[in-house]
Amino acid sequence: MTVVRLAEVTGEPLDVDAVRRLVSDPSSGGTVVFIGTTREVESLEYEAYVDMAREQIRRLAEAAAQEHGLSAVAVSHRTGTVTLGEPSVVVAASAPHRGEAFAGARALLDAVKSQVPIWKQEHPQDGPPTWVEGTLPKP
Repeated sequence: MTVVRLAEVTGEPLDVDAVRRLVSDPSSGGTVVFIGTTREVESLEYEAYVDMAREQIRRLAEAAAQEHGLSAVAVSHRTGTVTLGEPSVVVAASAPHRGEAFAGARALLDAVKSQVPIWKQEHPQDGPPTWVEGTLPKP
């Protein structure tokens, strides 16, 4: 059975529950789902080098699964316009215990945000669009 169930970059709205269902596993006692949403601005515009981003997400997901003992992992990231309150990224991880699920989901999210070729531009209501500088994961 494949541990990485989804490594997706899409222009379509994200289906959070579908991503969660992908990591459902009878050996798992804990499932963590992180949903990153647009906040404080009217919208964000995401651009990606899609093929490279998908492959990098898959590699990062495989590494997180191995390092944290995850049963299953799924990641879906948006491109295009993501409006206020709308999900832009979903990371789901299941593991035998909650500690591994939380740690694995957090590590994978931090890796995706810092290493995958996806860029975002903020579109505030009262000013010009601005590119958001990338951030490294916090220890």
